[in-house]
Amino acid sequence: MKFINSIILSSLFVIIFLSCTSNSAQVAAPAEKQDTAIRKIKDTISITAVGDIMLGSAFPSKVNLPPDDAVNSFQAVDSLLKGDIVFGNLEGCFLNSGNSNKCNGINPNNCYAFRMPDRYAGIYKDAGFNVLSIANNHVGDFEAKGRKNTARILDSLQIHYAGQVNKPFELFEKDSVKYAFCAFAPNENTVSINKIDSAKALVARLKTVADIVIVSFHGGGEGGRFEHVPRKNEIFYRENRGNVYAFAHAVIDAGADVVLGHGPHVARAVEVYKNKFIAYSLGNFCTYGMFSLKGNNGIAPLLQLKINSKGDFLFADVVSIQQNKINRLTIDESNRAFKRLKELTDIDFIGHQLKFNNNRITLKD
Repeated sequence: MKFINSIILSSLFVIIFLSCTSNSAQVAAPAEKQDTAIRKIKDTISITAVGDIMLGSAFPSKVNLPPDDAVNSFQAVDSLLKGDIVFGNLEGCFLNSGNSNKCNGINPNNCYAFRMPDRYAGIYKDAGFNVLSIANNHVGDFEAKGRKNTARILDSLQIHYAGQVNKPFELFEKDSVKYAFCAFAPNENTVSINKIDSAKALVARLKTVADIVIVSFHGGGEGGRFEHVPRKNEIFYRENRGNVYAFAHAVIDAGADVVLGHGPHVARAVEVYKNKFIAYSLGNFCTYGMFSLKGNNGIAPLLQLKINSKGDFLFADVVSIQQNKINRLTIDESNRAFKRLKELTDIDFIGHQLKFNNNRITLKD
């Protein structure tokens, strides 16, 4: 059965790849990628990336919606959510009503099932987000109904997204740069982070038609005990959350230019591998309601990454943000997230070639 499922999934990737369109334009044949030598694209590409975002859930009641109806969720960072790509992890679905089977037999007030009102999607758009991952354990909290409604809304807003088995990737063009975005997770109906060979094959195929390939993953254990990047599969609540180190390196070997991780709800180390940037977890960025914001769960980086036209890392500026239940998302003037990124990178990647100074990450001379 696993073999048959693998064949079906591989066939699905091929079918979607051949039929995928962007802005109603047909995907270029692989041979067209060869014109990049003469087709001038911008020298520096700006990618702003953050972690988990869930602006408030109307389930099980409206008590978990913010008092301003989420309209000021990004007020503290509005001027910072700029760039060619503005990325975040959509930690929940858009759905106005319905119950979650996830909560059967459980007190709904103690069940982590998130559905944001449909109207909240426009807040993401207005803030500047143009690429979102839907590969995680909460987009499917309300099953097919939630997933389909989320896709419908994101399509209507022209926000690019990927990560479900019926939408493993997206191809799009902006300012003459051809992008491919794909996302992976260990959860049901997502493109599996644990099938590394399949992930490599998809990334390699995407690289034949895109200038820049961005890979997102949702992986690793959750909480303060899981700040470090192990070089093995992480088992959390009996679920294999992936070997994020092996996965990130493998997709870069296959052609990825940037790898953006999330899932642990805390920030993790960063790495530059083969001149490509990896963020192993971007933590909780804007998460209202039932999310724990204690300790390092309440701080996170806002990355302003710069890469060149070949996808190679140039530098990254880090704005440290913080959250609490009263003030919500604000900028952390003490720069704790930046300092923690440095500490974790120094511990987890001894001998790394990165320099952390004045809230900027660069390569050592």
